[in-house]
Amino acid sequence: MKPKVIIYGVNYYPPKGGTSRVVENLIIQLKDRYDITIYCYKNALAKQHIEGVNVVQFTPIAPGSLGSLIYFFMSAIHILLFGKADLINAHKTDCALFIPLLRLRFKVMATSHEAPYKRDKWNFIQKMYFKAAEYIFIQVSNVCTCISEPLTHYYQQKYHKDVYFIPNGINPVQPGDYDFAAAQAFIPAGASLHQPFILFSARRLMATKGCHTMLKALNALNYTGQIFISGELNENSSYLKQLKQLAGNLNVFFIGYVEPLPALLALIHSSSLFIFPSETEGMSIMLLEVASVGKPIIASDIPENTQIFSDKEVLYFQNQDVPDLAQKIKYALANPDAMKNFGRLAKQKVYANYLWKTIANRYDDLFLNAINNTNMIKQNIN
Repeated sequence: MKPKVIIYGVNYYPPKGGTSRVVENLIIQLKDRYDITIYCYKNALAKQHIEGVNVVQFTPIAPGSLGSLIYFFMSAIHILLFGKADLINAHKTDCALFIPLLRLRFKVMATSHEAPYKRDKWNFIQKMYFKAAEYIFIQVSNVCTCISEPLTHYYQQKYHKDVYFIPNGINPVQPGDYDFAAAQAFIPAGASLHQPFILFSARRLMATKGCHTMLKALNALNYTGQIFISGELNENSSYLKQLKQLAGNLNVFFIGYVEPLPALLALIHSSSLFIFPSETEGMSIMLLEVASVGKPIIASDIPENTQIFSDKEVLYFQNQDVPDLAQKIKYALANPDAMKNFGRLAKQKVYANYLWKTIANRYDDLFLNAINNTNMIKQNIN
């Protein structure tokens, strides 16, 4: 019989954003080796999304972070009372408050995707909660992994506990993976997928994603071309207002969050240049997906980005530095052949080092070690 694993801490399935996309890919790679159950928000497509996966769904009771906290509590109680598993794989430190409950019956492997208290969307009290949750997440779990190498080192030094770095990945992109018709549905009147455009994309439009830095740089250049900004528009009304003010003299189109993935891949494929000005990250799936398509990238030089690509594969600018970003955009527009080479080398890097079929084996090793109570063999994991 296959070992039983429960995925806990994920809100969206099918995926919607980075963490849930990571989980989706792990499930795809490991479903033949494990009997997998996932807990998620209620979705009509969930039970049919991946064949052979057990799904337990809850209807959200409240919006936002309070709703997530209630959902994590309900999921933990359900697992504690009815769950059958050899291992719980908990994702995101958000759910950490209830890991001690799960440890009453189960072994827990915790996977950190970022330090949420670095995000501007949370108030002081919420940031204090996330710092406390981080302690529980790392110290109470049997095994802890992290998708970010800089954050892994931070955890190891702060908590004096083994934390295993396992990066995010991508799947090889095939010609049939692009859904141009679906992408076209997001393009408003007056815009065109068939004319050159600069693309910015994020799950949510929040200040730490740096979209304002990009718009300020494009204003400084008096840029007249198309700019597509993809991301949820209802998360922060004051920030959205700021972005629209910055977009006033530019040819900007706010197109909302683009899904499913084939539509997003088609949008990336059609773009001329992707700008990734994020001020803090875990390890961006978006960055890997853009590179997998071979599109040239201008990105902030935060450690979470430079851990993945060198300055020969991505054109970096100094984080939050508007004049430097403007200079790099100007260079990119004037040197399309050099930028194509950036894109080609980044694609090679992704395909050589960041494919899910390889990365999933590291999770498999840790799953089995935790289930069988064997010692962690670092040389096989790191």
